[in-house]
Amino acid sequence: MSLPTPVTAAGIAGLAALVDQPRRALLAFDFDGVLSPIVPDPEQAYADPRTVAALERLAPKVAAIAVITGRPVAVAQRLGGFTGRPEFAGLVVFGQYGRERWDARTGETIAPPLDEGVLAARTELPALLAGIDGGPTAWVEDKGAAVAVHTRRSTDPAGLFERLREPVASLAARHGLTVEPGRFVLELRPPGVDKGHALRTYAAEVDAAAVAYTGDDLGDLPAFAAVDALRDNGLAGLKVCSGSAEVAALAERADLVVAGPSGVADFLEALADVV
Repeated sequence: MSLPTPVTAAGIAGLAALVDQPRRALLAFDFDGVLSPIVPDPEQAYADPRTVAALERLAPKVAAIAVITGRPVAVAQRLGGFTGRPEFAGLVVFGQYGRERWDARTGETIAPPLDEGVLAARTELPALLAGIDGGPTAWVEDKGAAVAVHTRRSTDPAGLFERLREPVASLAARHGLTVEPGRFVLELRPPGVDKGHALRTYAAEVDAAAVAYTGDDLGDLPAFAAVDALRDNGLAGLKVCSGSAEVAALAERADLVVAGPSGVADFLEALADVV
């Protein structure tokens, strides 16, 4: 299997840098829709075994591998099967868009105290949903440092998502929170933390000369912007979109679009063959 060719000159240069200098490369990924498929029950969104196997092959060859997800780190660890694998000793998982950090080498998780605004919003959500057509069919996910409202399980996920946008945004504003829209999900979380900040900070920590980020959703746009900023500072960068029919905005900003999580697995297997 051969590597796909990015559609931008910057992307071509970024991929070439990954292949030529893997020891200076940081590979970073969203979890859902990238390492794992999007499924009706998010608690069953296990990482694709092919992807995990490819990452195990790549891990000893690159500077670092990071997962940057809106999920709590404990959930990403469980669904990714990242614990107890010596090959992943250098893996870092940033959860809650970077508010949490788990290092496989030490097994330690660093997390901030719970936000009072998140706690208040979580308390008020049931009453808010009860007053909206179809609202009671939404699933509320307690993420600890954030709270998410999923509509994928409802009979009209797109319609309910749109009906919830304004009231959820008003609830978030009352409690000083920001709303992160995703694929049939609205997440309420404290402002000031995003995937872009986590990516830039970690790239500096590992002294990366090349950075690749793979995402699939609107919450990954800050990470794409971070890759652009790192390029402006002289690093090589590659923006990969795990494509879907549900989100087009990320594909428009990507250097390379692959066919969903299976395409991510194909890409990583090909990369592992040449580095």
